[in-house]
Amino acid sequence: MENTSDNKPKKHICLGLLAHVDSGKTTLSESILYMSGAIRSLGRVDHKDAFLDTHELERQRGITIFAKQAVFPLGDTEVTLLDTPGHVDFSAEMERTLQVLDYAVLVINGASGVQGHTVTLWKLLERYGIPVFLFINKMDQEGTDRDRLLNELSSELDNGCIDFICIGDGKGQSVSEAKREKALEQLAMCDESALEHYLEHGSVNKGDIIRMIHERKVFPCYFGSALKLTGVEELLEGLNHYTEAPEYPDAFAAKVFKISRDKQGSRLTHMKITGGTLRVKDVIGEKINQIRVYSGDKYEVVNEAPAGAVCAVAGLEYTYPGQGLGAEAASEAPVLEPVLSYQIVLPQGADVHTSLKNLRLLEEEEPQLHIVWNEQLSEIHVQVMGEIQIEILKSLMKERFDMEVEFGAGNIVYKETILNPVEGIGHFEPLRHYAEVHLLLEPGEPGSGLVFGTKLSEDELDGNWQRLILTHLKEREHLGVLTGSPITDMKISLIAGRAHKKHTEGGDFRQSTYRAVRQGLKKAESILLEPYYSFRLEMPSECVGRAMADIQKMSGSFEPLQPGTDLAVLSGSAPVSEMRDYQREFIAYTKGRGRMSSRIKGYEPCHNTEEVIEAIGYDSERDLDNPTGSVFCAHGAGFTVSWDEVEQYMHVESGWEDADKVSGKNESKIVEQPVYDAQKYGQNEKELERIFERTYGPIKRRQVPEIRRTAAGAKESEYRPPKKKKQEEESYLLVDGYNIIFAWEELKELAEINIMSARDKLMDILSDYQGYRRMTLILVFDAYKVAGNPGTIFKYHNIHVVYTKEAETADQYIEKTVHKIGKKYHVTVATSDALEQVIILGQGGHRISAEGLRQEVEAAKTELRAEYLSKKLSGRSYLFDNLTGETAEAVEELRRSEE
Repeated sequence: MENTSDNKPKKHICLGLLAHVDSGKTTLSESILYMSGAIRSLGRVDHKDAFLDTHELERQRGITIFAKQAVFPLGDTEVTLLDTPGHVDFSAEMERTLQVLDYAVLVINGASGVQGHTVTLWKLLERYGIPVFLFINKMDQEGTDRDRLLNELSSELDNGCIDFICIGDGKGQSVSEAKREKALEQLAMCDESALEHYLEHGSVNKGDIIRMIHERKVFPCYFGSALKLTGVEELLEGLNHYTEAPEYPDAFAAKVFKISRDKQGSRLTHMKITGGTLRVKDVIGEKINQIRVYSGDKYEVVNEAPAGAVCAVAGLEYTYPGQGLGAEAASEAPVLEPVLSYQIVLPQGADVHTSLKNLRLLEEEEPQLHIVWNEQLSEIHVQVMGEIQIEILKSLMKERFDMEVEFGAGNIVYKETILNPVEGIGHFEPLRHYAEVHLLLEPGEPGSGLVFGTKLSEDELDGNWQRLILTHLKEREHLGVLTGSPITDMKISLIAGRAHKKHTEGGDFRQSTYRAVRQGLKKAESILLEPYYSFRLEMPSECVGRAMADIQKMSGSFEPLQPGTDLAVLSGSAPVSEMRDYQREFIAYTKGRGRMSSRIKGYEPCHNTEEVIEAIGYDSERDLDNPTGSVFCAHGAGFTVSWDEVEQYMHVESGWEDADKVSGKNESKIVEQPVYDAQKYGQNEKELERIFERTYGPIKRRQVPEIRRTAAGAKESEYRPPKKKKQEEESYLLVDGYNIIFAWEELKELAEINIMSARDKLMDILSDYQGYRRMTLILVFDAYKVAGNPGTIFKYHNIHVVYTKEAETADQYIEKTVHKIGKKYHVTVATSDALEQVIILGQGGHRISAEGLRQEVEAAKTELRAEYLSKKLSGRSYLFDNLTGETAEAVEELRRSEE
């Protein structure tokens, strides 16, 4: 970004600070920035003036909650420092930052040593392949022992952890020659090439040291006190001497690692440029409006950001953490995830849709929240890491949206997997639609998540259809059949499928793919999984018996007792559901002398499966959003088939055979073909229509003169759409705007992003509809909460748009209007509000549901297209319409002779 005095570009590295909470990480960042000259005075966490604790919540609590950025010079290197949260509740924010680091400094509390979360951090750094420097802090405290800590680092983390102050870079700390020789020997033993050089020259080449650190063979350790500025200079010199900048390609690439909003509410996409250069006004799907380089809470606006730079970009509305831009690939799913789910209790009178929209904004910034609207319970659920995160979420909702929310009792986030391989079959064939999918579901390694692939030749199913099926597998969270929990640790492969040349659409494969997964899960032996803690208990020896008994009661397990110098050590694992509140009890019976550390170990088979299944009460056959059966067609009608009978009706043989089942099942199936039983399957017609309409939109029925039915089943006497030839003043259509927006899926999704855009789109749709149906159309929006609002009525193209006045709801306005004109004119109201529909009928009006209106809009579009095509294709020339019969025949004969 800048040039040195000799016009050579500066080396640029991105450095992250990580630590277990209370290790002094923020104090170290303050010391680094002060000693490098980036800040003029030292701030302190306890004084609430630390440079990178920019949010009021961080200063109040004395912890880092949000990852922050600062830029400082270091010799010929320009360093972007990313300070990450240390508390386990905010570890998801920390993990997202790892995606863009070149190097990391892991801070360890010298008084506590390697703690549970420290091990988690170490494994994450290993997973992301990040070279690590270690700073062992608080060495000024009584009882710290440098040699003991080095041994602990070697045994708990890696034997490549070496005291680099002994290597010869330390200025202020005297080191004996014996220790220096020992450290050099340890360093040389980490690499064969370095060892050869050491044996020949008695030293280790600097280039070899840089390479070994980069290859994660060596982890330089520095000891000191960040608060007293000891050891920090040595750490900075080590970073300057032993780091190297990555080489980047010329093609533009960037990795998104964070979404935030500034004080003005502008959406910011934080990214690292990993190739080429990003410039203002560039278009990467969306236009870049501004590029900011932050340092603390201040930023510099720049015109471009070169490779290696970390910046925040304004103008991008659809980015997300982990996204790869340009040539950069997207990140894998994060390792750390919440294991507790809570209901959010909204304040009295709060609007659910507005609250959900606000929570979605927070979910953009913290994707691991997994905000879920439970339609059956009419509840909003959120997944969090712990109690501290709950308190922070409450504060954020109050600060940003002026809403005081509460959280219900926490529940464990369960998952499901399978024990045996199984073939899942999904078929979707309503009239004029067709798709069949066969999937092989296989158990995966614990912690592997979901892996998708195909074992099918493109000769059997076109590659485009195969890629679409894989997309449908990845696009949603698939639920198990025991408790409706997400599935995991499974490999799902496409092994067979079929499409129809004329009738197959993309949505057909979506339905058949979803159904294939669920049908396979119904056939498989499913396993319920729950999260486990890995724990370490340090306690006086007289408390060991109590601790062992407690662990056994919690269905946990432990390793043989480890005798310590002063305290006995008990390590093991136990279910989160049993152990999550144990720390208070442990501290109580050890009288404050015990220390407990725990971390999420992963998911293992549930210790009380039957009890959990009964408590959740999930019925996979009543989950209409996740059907287990398939849809087939016979005699021109679609019918649903139960999951356990799908094999009798399927059209494709995959060739896969379950080794545990007796062969010959295919023969019986061929000999005895199933027969469509209308009486048996006819009862599922309503379910079929509902699934079809959710996939494709409303069914486009032909108009029947005698009786016309809407999606809600209303007869013509209840709703008769106005004929095109009637005069506008004779028929009215009143539309409850927000009711329609939140009932139509595409408008609802748009409203979650921008409610104004959803309103504009609805106005355009209804304007087109009015142009064809020719009635007076009045679109009504609630504005009753706007203080002093007198109400607004304006003309939008060919429709009237009404914003109600203060204290007047859309329901009240519509009811008043229907009462006024309903007896004289044909008035129809579009709403799915049941109470409003009853009132409308009582006032002499007619009603149509939101889905019914959607169906009418689609039907109008279809009729309009049909008219246009008939005019375009009916004759050779519009001139023929004005010719006499004999003349037209003569012209036609002449045209044919010329052909």
